[in-house]
Amino acid sequence: MTVYILNLRVFWPLVTCLCTAMLFFHQTILKGQESDPDRCSEKGTGTLSLLKFALPILLCYLLIKYCSSPQGRRRGRERELPEIPHRQGPTRRELLESYYERQVRLSPHVLGHSKANVAKLVSELVRAGRPAIPPESTLAFRGDFVQIGSAYEEHKVSSPDCFDILVPLRLPRGLKLDSRCSPMGEGVLGGGSPLCSLETPKKSEWAQQHQTFVESFLSEEGRVDAYWLSPAPVLRWFYPTVQRCLGAIRYPFEQRCYITLSLTEDRVLLRLNPRSDYVCCHISMGIRLIPALHLGDGAYLVAQPKTEVEGGKQGALWTVYFPKQEQKLLGWLKGRLPANSCHLKCLQILKAVRELSGQVMDSKGAADWRAVLSSYAIKTAWLRLLLTSAPESWEECHLVERMEDLLRCLREALHSRQLGHLFLGGHPSLLPDFLSLPKPLKEAPPSNLMAGFDPSSLDLVSARLAYSWMHLHRLIRLGRSQRDSVGRGMRCKHLESK
Repeated sequence: MTVYILNLRVFWPLVTCLCTAMLFFHQTILKGQESDPDRCSEKGTGTLSLLKFALPILLCYLLIKYCSSPQGRRRGRERELPEIPHRQGPTRRELLESYYERQVRLSPHVLGHSKANVAKLVSELVRAGRPAIPPESTLAFRGDFVQIGSAYEEHKVSSPDCFDILVPLRLPRGLKLDSRCSPMGEGVLGGGSPLCSLETPKKSEWAQQHQTFVESFLSEEGRVDAYWLSPAPVLRWFYPTVQRCLGAIRYPFEQRCYITLSLTEDRVLLRLNPRSDYVCCHISMGIRLIPALHLGDGAYLVAQPKTEVEGGKQGALWTVYFPKQEQKLLGWLKGRLPANSCHLKCLQILKAVRELSGQVMDSKGAADWRAVLSSYAIKTAWLRLLLTSAPESWEECHLVERMEDLLRCLREALHSRQLGHLFLGGHPSLLPDFLSLPKPLKEAPPSNLMAGFDPSSLDLVSARLAYSWMHLHRLIRLGRSQRDSVGRGMRCKHLESK
């Protein structure tokens, strides 16, 4: 059965023409009646006059109805559309800027308050653990601390809710430990920083006189001529020591915030939950306390008890940290770069994109993704790009180009399976002359941050990195919010009182 649909574009003009013809026909008849004197027209004059006035009104009504119909409005818009330029959506730069402001950028005011509160608590804690005289047969706090990580290097992302603090330890008087460094990747699984071991001769006079310390902290690990200082017993000593020191200083701080101490996966975590506005904007913060041994020239050895070697054996190895060198290098680069530099913004956006992409993976894929693209690996590639490019190329207007350069550097490192450690990477010409390393590390072999990973995992990460950049707009739209209101938008009474 054929269905006919009324075409309104033809119907309304046809009705208008018909009404016009009827009005013209009416006027013709009326003139004929007026020209015939024999006929009596008084009776129909009222009716014809009414129709004469009604037809123009009906005609105007039909025209108004047509203009106000959807078809009429659409035809009017079609005539206007060509005059308005069509917008294709935000550009890549606009997308990055919007994402940075809404999800990535951290308030310097809130970060400053948080760092001040952390420093106040940690300084009291380590001071309580410092002995009056150096210990003879045990470890002790040296009395100071070192602030490390993104929160102190100005590239923290989203929220100031976590801080890393190195707590230097004091060795017993008279104990001499020799450090021996090995390149990452020789017998070690899963890339990272270079590793060192701490040894003391078995036949030394000190080891024979302090058997209690030897039994508690040193291990033979199959060696015949030397003892090794193992990280595991150091961590076992560190947690109850921090707990005891916290008990001595807890009362004045707990009037303003709840303090809890926990040991999770061999990490000593101090958490602050505010009672009032003591912690700025009521942010709950975690402080990771890391025991460390000073190696010299601003380098530290950090306990890593879960280090694995080939064959599944656990090694008595320590990870080397260079906090002072990295902070000096960042300050030197900041002085060379233009005032409107986008170098920190590039690093922050890439770290945020890494988290966004990890949200849509399964547990195993996300673990491999974050292990390969660790914050230290990303920062190393970023620093290498800063050192090898012109300072003026980092102006704000070149944000997209520098992001693409950073992604390209990371992908090249993944394809070549080679990302040299910045200070032990075999390229000393990249670094300024004022940066010095401890003597044991100057002769250490180059360290590769990509060593120990499965090549197929590196290829998958490289492909996923390119996909994430290409479909960044979808990841931003589908990704979970990274605490939008924390550290931004919330008012603080300290700021209002100034």
